[in-house]
Amino acid sequence: MKPELKQRPFLVLVVCVTILVSVAAVVGTMYFLSVTPTGERIRSRLGLDELKVFDINTTKSSKIIVEESSAIIDASKKVDPAVVSITSIGSATRDVFGLGVIEAPAASGTGFIVTSDGLIATNKHVVKGGERFTVTTSADKTFDGKVVAQDPSNDIAFLKVEASGLAVADLGDSDRVEVGQWVIAIGNALGELQNSVTVGVISAKERTANPSDGRGGTESLYGLLQTDAAINPGNSGGPLLTLGGQVVGVNTAIAGDAEGIGFAIPVNEVKKALESYKKNGKIIQAYIGVRFQPITKAIATSLNLTVEKGALITGSRTSPAVAAGGPAEKAGIKQGDIIQKVNNDEITEANPLTRLIRKYNPGDTVTLTVLRDKETLSIQVTLGSLD
Repeated sequence: MKPELKQRPFLVLVVCVTILVSVAAVVGTMYFLSVTPTGERIRSRLGLDELKVFDINTTKSSKIIVEESSAIIDASKKVDPAVVSITSIGSATRDVFGLGVIEAPAASGTGFIVTSDGLIATNKHVVKGGERFTVTTSADKTFDGKVVAQDPSNDIAFLKVEASGLAVADLGDSDRVEVGQWVIAIGNALGELQNSVTVGVISAKERTANPSDGRGGTESLYGLLQTDAAINPGNSGGPLLTLGGQVVGVNTAIAGDAEGIGFAIPVNEVKKALESYKKNGKIIQAYIGVRFQPITKAIATSLNLTVEKGALITGSRTSPAVAAGGPAEKAGIKQGDIIQKVNNDEITEANPLTRLIRKYNPGDTVTLTVLRDKETLSIQVTLGSLD
């Protein structure tokens, strides 16, 4: 056997003895300090008697996780009873071959109930050209609808059905919507898939679009909400919702040459139109009585203008720049004037003259900042009414 193997038992014995001696020394020292008079004096000098035991309070925290899917489900359920499908039938024409009357093809859209007695908000282009309207609720109840008001300067209209006790959509505040905020679109997709739900975010605010006006032309819309929530034909007039189930927009258009770009009219425009309808029996907008060309950098360069923003008052032989007898003519506005501000609001591409005037009511007086030749003028105009 090798010498080192013979020494191993002896080493183990030495280690064990050393451990026992150390433990005995610690125990003995603690006993000496805690029991003997000398130990008490040592503890006092070292300040060991002043040591205290502290209880450490522990708190339990719980993290509440809100699932977006749950919020979407709740919001959809909340608003679904107030969302309706709208089918419009155009005027019938007599068959040229004498075989009978040919009925115009049906068009479909969406709306949402804003009063319990059957007033429904939708897009103007949804009802344009229709003579008869069928309104179907999510519960499959069907009503005959009648157009009772159309906004003269925006893609908003109201239908009325004879009913009572209907579910009403909760109208939110579109001014508080933030870019990146989750939103939900509900509508009669493709005119066949009633109350389809799609989800996305607010992609941008204050957008401008020129969708079809339902008559073969286009309509300029300003201040729109842009969303990537899927909006399809048939969704027009349907609500755009927050996760809390409040309507913040009316789905109105899509960018045909893009994917995931849709637009909605801010619901505050609907609320203003609704207020006008309840007060006047129709939607009335403020009216200034001018035709104008929005000024851009390109327009300013081509016309050699001294400013790159504003509204250039211009017309043609058949369409005068300033309407005869209108508010602008009475105030002294002339062809060739450039209106730069309405009160303190500057006219830009995103905030054209039409949109700024729409903020006011008929009878309000506004101050226009006008550039005439090289002179800047302040002209007060009392707005008329457009219905």
